[in-house]
Amino acid sequence: MNNQRTLLLVDDEENILKSLSRTLRRDGYKILTASSGEEGLNVLGDHKVGVIVSDQRMPGMIGSEFLNRAREAYPNTVRIMLSGYTELTSVTDAINKGAIYKFLTKPWEDDLLRENIDDAFQYYELRQQNIILTNQLNEINKNLEQRVNDSTRDLQLSMRSLQMGQEVLEVLPCAVVGIDKEGMIVNANKYAHILLDESGAGMLGNEAISVLPDAINSVLVNTPENIGHSMLEYKNKLLAVNITTLGLDKDCRGIVLACMVVEKG
Repeated sequence: MNNQRTLLLVDDEENILKSLSRTLRRDGYKILTASSGEEGLNVLGDHKVGVIVSDQRMPGMIGSEFLNRAREAYPNTVRIMLSGYTELTSVTDAINKGAIYKFLTKPWEDDLLRENIDDAFQYYELRQQNIILTNQLNEINKNLEQRVNDSTRDLQLSMRSLQMGQEVLEVLPCAVVGIDKEGMIVNANKYAHILLDESGAGMLGNEAISVLPDAINSVLVNTPENIGHSMLEYKNKLLAVNITTLGLDKDCRGIVLACMVVEKG
């Protein structure tokens, strides 16, 4: 990557361009020259220029007009006016329009000119860094916004899925009871309350052994590893009972008890 600073000098006097080039070449700039405003605009179209130094009094297009057009087409350039004519009206107008960064007079002092051009490049490079950082920040914000949107969509889908699952559970024609590893009932559908809640006091938050019928508790206790299928008599009804363990063998998160009334054969 070429990080050399590119400087454009615009003046209709060839000897001035040569003198400026000699003075500034020691600072390591890539120096481009143009003898008119139109030529300067053409150079800007072909090269990425950081700083422009232009004379004010030129035939055809004066410096303030050239710098204003340069600002409109290439707003990131830093523009300096260098002139032996203190035309305050034109200079003030250019400053007010933001066309020029600084105004320097001829004849110039070499050290002062070099210092001002170096300052202009530092200003240009700082703005370039700000543009890069702003673009990076915008990209980060865009990615973050997309991730938030994706997470929100996933969460909404999970909530809809959970809601649908709960509604499906409620309308199942069998009793479904969720019991955690501590033996507490943490879930029970509508049919479970109808079929298994003998006390009518409610099932959620109570220990299974205290609210479930003895016949069901007997199956829970006697089924190896709480997994299996059983048939039992309960209130003159034949129940098909299915018990399934949730979670890993050594990290059981509880069991699901499902009971369905079947016709006696």
